Amino acid sequence: MTKDTEKQSEFAKLLENEKYTKFPKIGDVIKGTVVNSSRNEVRLDIDGIKTGVVRGRELYNESDEYGSLKIDDSVEATLIELENENGEMELSFRYAGQQKAWDNLRELMSSQEVIAVKVTDANKGGLMAKVGHITGFLPVSQLIPEHYPRVEGGDKNKILEFLKKLTGQELKVKVIDANEKEDKLIISEKAAWEESQEKAVSKFKSGDKITGKITAVTDFGAFVEFAEKMEGLVHISELAWQRIDNPRDFVKVGQEVKAEIINIEGTKIFLSIKKLQKDPWAEVAKKYKPGDKVKGVVIKANPFGLFVELDNEIHGLAHISELSDKPISSIDEIAKPGDKKEFVIISIEPNNHRLGLSLKALKAKPKKTDKPDKDKAVTDKKENKKKEKVKKVKKVTKKKADDDDKKKEKKAKK
Repeated sequence: MTKDTEKQSEFAKLLENEKYTKFPKIGDVIKGTVVNSSRNEVRLDIDGIKTGVVRGRELYNESDEYGSLKIDDSVEATLIELENENGEMELSFRYAGQQKAWDNLRELMSSQEVIAVKVTDANKGGLMAKVGHITGFLPVSQLIPEHYPRVEGGDKNKILEFLKKLTGQELKVKVIDANEKEDKLIISEKAAWEESQEKAVSKFKSGDKITGKITAVTDFGAFVEFAEKMEGLVHISELAWQRIDNPRDFVKVGQEVKAEIINIEGTKIFLSIKKLQKDPWAEVAKKYKPGDKVKGVVIKANPFGLFVELDNEIHGLAHISELSDKPISSIDEIAKPGDKKEFVIISIEPNNHRLGLSLKALKAKPKKTDKPDKDKAVTDKKENKKKEKVKKVKKVTKKKADDDDKKKEKKAKK
């Protein structure tokens, strides 16, 4: 083989090697070896065939990988220009770092690994926190109960004030959405908390009795903390047997209560306070019965009627159809909350905890009873007996008189 033939053979091998024939495109991530590094620029050897340079703002990246590079370190960079004024490839750590950061976030989302982040800021919708060098958003709905802003009336300014207090705190979270194209990173404290809660919740079951303290009161119920940082919800309907319009009138934050677990859904625990109390409706028949006239205080007026408190435990409803015989344009014409009025009980349903009241029944004319008819029947019966007796006496007397007449007539003939 001649020297020329050998050179052609070597050249053919080089052509077969994609490293020398497949040229990168702008946007590709390529590998290189550090040959020179300073504060202003980093030079890379690209497979011994080209030199690349990273300089200026392209040195700043979204990961810590490029923070302390040394000669001979192997790194990745993104190609942003095929050839600069010096004939070198223009590269960027910034884009490569961002790519790596998002790859890492997608991996975290896939693995559901729990990570620690520090809260950097807050707005009315949630918290901001850095995951690496990318800012993530933690919505209010993804906070654990301890950090959830239970603000009366949902005042947004108060919610923001509450969330701002979490700035600087370290929270344990999971990545639940990582979308590089939309530059959207969503993290969840609740998802990380639920993982640890599953074991704790598994120790409890429906029917268990607990003792705890009210940690928050909302329009829909109250939250109770018990055991080791466990929390359950007592819905407004489970606070007491009687009707409650505002839970804050019934329980206060810090109050110690006893409750029963009535349901567990995942890591959510639902409690009942009223189940540990005697149902007053079980003996309602001893206090009230249909037809009774009772006095009660109107506690709420709705378009369909009046809710009336008869005593501390028993409440009734006077439906709008039982308020007046005349058309009603406004319920306020009849009564307002706080008014004390007399009603007639028209129905009692202990099993359904219902008691029906009526105003118009007070004005209804009493129905005729069957007593007079009964007395008349008795009198008539007595009169009939007397008449029958008289008839019998008359019949006997007449027969006797006829017999006497016959005897006299017979004697006269003799």
